[in-house]
Amino acid sequence: MMTLTPTLSVTLVLLAAVSLCAEPATSEKADVAKGFIAKSVKVGRKDIKYVVFVPPSYDPNTPTPAIVFLNGAGECGTDGLKQIAVGIGSAIMVNVEKWPFIVVFPQKQDVKHVWEDEDRMVMGTLDAARREYNIDPSRIYLTGLSQGGHGTWAIAARHPDLFAAIAPICGWGDEEIARKLAKLPTWVFHGDQDTAVKVDSARDMAKWIEAAGGTCKLTIYEGVGHNSWDKAYREEELGKWLLEHSRRAGT
Repeated sequence: MMTLTPTLSVTLVLLAAVSLCAEPATSEKADVAKGFIAKSVKVGRKDIKYVVFVPPSYDPNTPTPAIVFLNGAGECGTDGLKQIAVGIGSAIMVNVEKWPFIVVFPQKQDVKHVWEDEDRMVMGTLDAARREYNIDPSRIYLTGLSQGGHGTWAIAARHPDLFAAIAPICGWGDEEIARKLAKLPTWVFHGDQDTAVKVDSARDMAKWIEAAGGTCKLTIYEGVGHNSWDKAYREEELGKWLLEHSRRAGT
């Protein structure tokens, strides 16, 4: 008899979720599978596992907006699945209709790294998704939580002409990053009782963006600790807000 460790149990649940959600589409939708779909792509010499969520509304003949989600420390690894269990992935499972996006889920390989160390991997998974699906290049968004919140700031600053809007959650950045992103629509979330990443990290980024001539939507949850992502992804109209923003040609 095989004994299920907590890690193995979570992995099996995620495998079941991916299998059950990856439903074949009708012939009218060109037989594109929908739901959470396990993928892999070669980045350099490494085979990288990741997940793509394809919404039920996806039509390959219509450009579809996309979100790249960056996970936190607890979901780092190389299994290619844990990153859908916390944050936007679980929010999609609760209310799929709120998320009419292709969602790309790279997984940070090493918890000791920062996301910008794995920038090439992030871009590799996004590029693979763009080759496979009809993604609207003017409506690509970036969000993440904790380490992924920092990654949202840092990777957006490295690719300021790629994303139409960003939503960092309980992350951190610096003034140089804020200046680079001053023109980018940004919605920041944080809990005022966060002891892992202090709420001043969010307030400082908003302050620096405004000082650089930009605007930053800032939501601080009173009495909330580090987990501000459940409220942000499940209670806010974040998907609707993202869709209000698109990159114009030449910008």
